[in-house]
Amino acid sequence: MPPDAADVIIQNAQLRTMDPQNPVAEALAIRGNRIVAVGSKTEIMAHEGPDTHVIDGKGGTLMPGFFESHLHILPGGVSLERLNLADISGAEAFEIAVRDFANRYPEAELLIAFGANYTLFGDDTRITRRHLDAAIPDRPFYMIACDFHTGWANTKALKAAGLMQGRDLGPASEVVMDAEGTATGELREAAAMDCIMAIKTAGTREMLGMSGLEPDSVTQAQREEDIAFLTAGMEYCARHGITKLINMDGNRYQLELLAEMEQRGTLSCRIEVPYRIPNNADGDPIGKAVQMTRDFATEKVSCGRVKMFMDGVFDNWTALKLEDYPDRPGYRGAPIVPPALFERLCTQADAAGLQISVHAVGNGAVRHVIDGYAAARAANGPRDSRHRIEHIDNIHPDDIPRMKEIGAVASMQPVHVPGKAGLPLEPTVTLMGRENWPWAFNWRAIHDAGVPICFATDWPISPLDPLHAINCALTRQPWSDDLPDPRLTLDECFEAYTTQGAYAAFDEDRLGSLTPGKLADMVLLEGELSSLHCDGNLQVRPVLTICDGTITYEAS
Repeated sequence: MPPDAADVIIQNAQLRTMDPQNPVAEALAIRGNRIVAVGSKTEIMAHEGPDTHVIDGKGGTLMPGFFESHLHILPGGVSLERLNLADISGAEAFEIAVRDFANRYPEAELLIAFGANYTLFGDDTRITRRHLDAAIPDRPFYMIACDFHTGWANTKALKAAGLMQGRDLGPASEVVMDAEGTATGELREAAAMDCIMAIKTAGTREMLGMSGLEPDSVTQAQREEDIAFLTAGMEYCARHGITKLINMDGNRYQLELLAEMEQRGTLSCRIEVPYRIPNNADGDPIGKAVQMTRDFATEKVSCGRVKMFMDGVFDNWTALKLEDYPDRPGYRGAPIVPPALFERLCTQADAAGLQISVHAVGNGAVRHVIDGYAAARAANGPRDSRHRIEHIDNIHPDDIPRMKEIGAVASMQPVHVPGKAGLPLEPTVTLMGRENWPWAFNWRAIHDAGVPICFATDWPISPLDPLHAINCALTRQPWSDDLPDPRLTLDECFEAYTTQGAYAAFDEDRLGSLTPGKLADMVLLEGELSSLHCDGNLQVRPVLTICDGTITYEAS
């Protein structure tokens, strides 16, 4: 028996190690939770002992585990039990899906669907409560847009929430009203959407992290309910080859649940959870984030970051632009966090050593975020902060070199591109403005400027599968013949989901490549990788996921 016998050996595989010093290999050995050797089959089988579990890779591709660099794990777990409208179009199909869903949950206080396109009832039709009433007038029904920034409620739900005559919710959120002063059913941004969720007397804690709020009181039964949702979400991630999650909503409650899961040994993935700074920055948000970072700092559950929002989305006119909206002269949107407050929060968070992540969709929002990061750098001095900008649907070309200069990371989602992943082109591309199309989701320009890019999906806002996201990135077509090609290569897409994901999370010394000494997180893929260049049915799938040296998913 060799003195350094492996616990697990994977052989007969094509190793795509993502390690530039040793890019390809045939086999790999694991001891405990670490990779101990990578090389030829002969070299690795020398590590076999009587208790070694030898896995036949059957010619598949073995890679580092995927980093999902932007998702919402608790809402994602909950969404697995809700109605997904992503593939539904037209009033007839909508009514069939909703009535079937309602029949399956006869006792639900509020029926909730998600994934609805803004063009669900036609390209030129703005959704109202009357569309929903036509399908389900007798029970409170609420559906969430594909971007999670807009919701629509039927009349029954609006009355239950006391919203028929509207409500003043302050800046950045709106109960949309018609000319007669009655709610249309459209609810923009979190404060308005939360009013509908409040109809439920239980099971609404998954959205608290979106606003940085904590539950008032939670019974043990409710904690177990939320742990079950987290478990389901993480198992779903493991099925897709994901081993590390960067959550993008956060509160202490979620970290407490995850820490309990780690103690029980039921975590399928590593996860980082930020403190979501409320828009008004009440209390001491940086102090709370620092305390969370101190209290949760294991190899599998950690904090270390804050999350903020600078704008919303184009489809409901809440994205912040540098130019007027084409259909609203004089209107460009407004920053959710005023620039002076944002610069102060960035400076404080940076001084505390926290990583900052900010949602920024429009080019105006991206510029405001860069300004805030530059202010923090000027106040505190340069450091390896890797502050992140989340989404970057659009960016002004002058701001790409500024990102490089301040060391910012671009966290982007190929499944958010209009025209991909089931999303329609309109109204997004028109509201973005034709002059901005060359810089929309332009991964190539950002990458070539030397800005690190990590990929993600924003699940449950978009489908979770990293391979589907890579397929969307590789098959994306420009919206006009005169536009530049924004695509990355297959190798660069894999980097965005592995080595660059690790870099964006300060994990490059322990994760992101199949290198001896690094933690044993990996995925075995079945299928021909070249098929990822083909638009249509995905021909590649994970068949084995290992996190921390433990098998977390194995295809039957």
